[in-house]
Amino acid sequence: MHEPQRTEDTAGGDAADESEAARRRRRAQFLRELHEAKELRNRVQPRRARAERMRQAVRMRTFRW
Repeated sequence: MHEPQRTEDTAGGDAADESEAARRRRRAQFLRELHEAKELRNRVQPRRARAERMRQAVRMRTFRW
């Protein structure tokens, strides 16, 4: 696999750590908003949400650990 290219100098130390922290903050914010959007969709469209839960249950049953 190829590694993602970094735009900043990774030998900088503090700069790389800061960008990693910023990336983690952005990712956490994105995941919070995604979770909130899914909950809203489930409240607004209960039939579609139930169908999605059923499909997920089927996927989990057919998945082999």
